[in-house]
Amino acid sequence: MGHQPAVSSKSPSSRRIAASVVALLAGLAGCTATGEPECRIGADCPSGACADGHCVPASGTGGSAAGGGSVGGGGSSSTSGQAGAGGAGAQETCLPNEDGTIHQAEIPVQVGLSAKFLATQDAPVDTAGVTQGDGSRRWDLTGALPGDHLSLVETLSLEGKWYEGLFGGASYAARLADSEELLGVYQIAPDAVMLLGVVSPEDGLTRTELTYEPPVTVFDFPLTEGKTWETTSTVTGLALGVAVFYTEAYDFHVDAHGVVVTPYAEFQVLRVHSELTRTVGVMPTTLQSHLFVTECFGTVATMMSQDHELSTEFTTAAEIRRLSP
Repeated sequence: MGHQPAVSSKSPSSRRIAASVVALLAGLAGCTATGEPECRIGADCPSGACADGHCVPASGTGGSAAGGGSVGGGGSSSTSGQAGAGGAGAQETCLPNEDGTIHQAEIPVQVGLSAKFLATQDAPVDTAGVTQGDGSRRWDLTGALPGDHLSLVETLSLEGKWYEGLFGGASYAARLADSEELLGVYQIAPDAVMLLGVVSPEDGLTRTELTYEPPVTVFDFPLTEGKTWETTSTVTGLALGVAVFYTEAYDFHVDAHGVVVTPYAEFQVLRVHSELTRTVGVMPTTLQSHLFVTECFGTVATMMSQDHELSTEFTTAAEIRRLSP
């Protein structure tokens, strides 16, 4: 069924799909204001909250970082709302409680968010990081890499787009990778973010229009170290105008915690590892990816392996992105 040779040569690179959740960002990631900002992240402020480049007074956060209340049923109060796109006049802030569990409410996800990343392809990486005495890890991603350039990541509205009516329940679209134009189409569901399909930005005879059945659960909240989940989807539709049919099996594992240092700032993170096996006919291709996820900011770094990578830890990334000023 379908045109199998077109899958390997014309369809979107399978390593791109899971990594596109780098677009799940809080607007705080871009909080800057005219003039010299006094803060970049909540940790820069006594109140624990930074908005538009300025510290939010402790009395105005609407929540407490210690005691009373909960977000998504976990620990102390950590948010006073979900940040918007980080533009002037933003009123809501996010306060990380660093309790080792990330709930959906602690990662604002909506249309209109954006942030800058340093990105490059075919770069050396140390995915394992350095193990610390308490069992955590430290990943220093501040070093310059060949081909580094700034890449803007955005969550895009489907309104008025040619693919607006193709995916029921879709919430937003986001570019799959820095190196290509294809978009992933996502649904924000209770306690989950799901990939519904993949499309090209423009319609036409050579369009890409792929549907995942069932949708891929990219994030299954709450996230806590040791958690696993999986999805096996049948992918059908058009890739560059050619009919395709194949399967993709995703295995997710929150497999580590620690500190990741990006060009933007240092973050307490959970590492979400994904192993993807794409099968075209009887020919499987296996790829690995790592998402570094933190409260309030969402995904602050990603590493994607080359095709046919079987090891969780790898030394060359097909693409790496890390949050940047």
